[in-house]
Parts: sequence; C-alpha cells; structure tokens
Amino acid sequence: MQGSFLHPEKKGKNMYQGFYDLASGMITQRRNLNTISNNMANVQTSGYKKDTMVSTTFKEEMMIRTGRYNKKNPEDLAMASRIKSAARTYTDYEQGSYETTDGIYDTALNGKGFFAVRTDKGTLYTRSGNFSVDENGVLELAGIGKVQSKEGGDIVLPNDNFAIDPDGSIFDPQSTGDTRKVYGTIKVVDFENYEGLHKEDNNMFSTTQAELAKPADTTVNWKMLEKSNVDMVEEMTTMMSSQRSLQSAAQMLRMYDTVMSKASSDVGRI
Repeated sequence: MQGSFLHPEKKGKNMYQGFYDLASGMITQRRNLNTISNNMANVQTSGYKKDTMVSTTFKEEMMIRTGRYNKKNPEDLAMASRIKSAARTYTDYEQGSYETTDGIYDTALNGKGFFAVRTDKGTLYTRSGNFSVDENGVLELAGIGKVQSKEGGDIVLPNDNFAIDPDGSIFDPQSTGDTRKVYGTIKVVDFENYEGLHKEDNNMFSTTQAELAKPADTTVNWKMLEKSNVDMVEEMTTMMSSQRSLQSAAQMLRMYDTVMSKASSDVGRI
C-alpha cells in the first residue's frame, strides 16, 4: 500500500500542476492575440509581412536551452507545465498581391528581395515601395530614410519627368540610346537566411548578414505597390479561436482556485 502514495515533493508539484498549465495557456493565448492584433493593424501597410506565433511545450524549450535531456529521469524535466508556451514569432515572407496606384514614386518588387534604405540606424531593408522625394529631390521613404542606389549612395531626381525600368533603373524617358540619362538604379538585395532578419519599427528589417545581389528573376514594378500579405478572414478566425481559449482557461482557473481553496480549508479542519 505504501507504493500508492506520492512522494511529498511530487505531490506538491501535482497539486499546483493545474495552475501552471492554465496560466501558461493564458499567457500563450494573450501573446497570440497581440500578434494577431498587430497583423490586423497593418493590413493596409504596403509590403507588410505578417507574423505568426510559434509555440512549444515548456519541456521542449528546456531541452533546447540546456542542450540535453534529464538523463536520470527525463520524464521529470519541466514538470511545471506541459501546456504549449509562446516561443517566438515567425515572419511569413510570402509575396503580397499588387495594386496599381499610378503614383510616380511608387514601386513594388515582383520576386524575392528588399529595398535598401539609409537611416540613422544604418542601412535597413523593406518591401514597402511607397517612396517620395525630399525638398532636395532625394528619393526617400518618408520619415525613415533615403532609398539607396545600386551604384552606391542616394538617388537624386531633378524633376518628376522620369520612368523606372524593371531592373530598377530610373531614367529620363526623353533620352535614348547612348544619350540615355540614368539618375540611378534602385538597389535591391536579398539574403541567404531570412530567419536572420529582425523586424524593426515602421515595417523595416535589420540584419548582420552580408547582402546578396538582386535575384535574376526579381523585377521592379513601377506605379504599383505590394499589399500586405495579411488575410483578414484568417486573422479574424484565429483571433476568435484564441479569445475562446483564453476565456475558457480563465474560467477553469477560477474553478480550480475554488476547488483548491476548499481542499485547503477541509484539510485544515482534519
């Protein structure tokens, strides 16, 4: 009969297992809702790439961080919670659809790659091509930085009489052949590993990776913008599911608290 009793330490863990599981689940759903809300807020942001929360069990997370299993008793590793927890967010780089704007400074990338923008924080990268020019005619992403050229440096446009080729060359359409006047070529770069990109504010990305040349099949579409790749129907559906899970977990936590309080009270009277 003695073998039917739990070890005191494990008994204590099991008593509060429900609390840990429910609290972990609530934190995960809250973070998921925050991610969804941010996606929905950027549905109209040109070139925005949606985020998806990737979850893992606490046990799996501990195995990853420690780099080893609990060799003596692997089943005891991370007994605190078996509920999945928010591990990180994954950015979906799938290309968005396009809209024709007829804006002379609007550009969209068709294919892989990013525009390079010189900012106060160094060179950052974006898929957003809703450019403009400053008071000096320098091509820019307003409030963020200057669009960089393939040749190196900023691109200066003396007037609004220009056109943009699919390779990103900005030129005077009235000049032809050997006399063709090119103001600069919009710099488009790519990277070996997109997981090495870090999301910054204002729909920008930073990275410590070396830049790769523009992919051969990537073109620059003039007078067009790439839309966000956020699917509102999908986001709404996921949001409602997360809200229901969060509400259920909160209700269960209150019930569990009531049961535990009653159990503690009954034990005190024995």
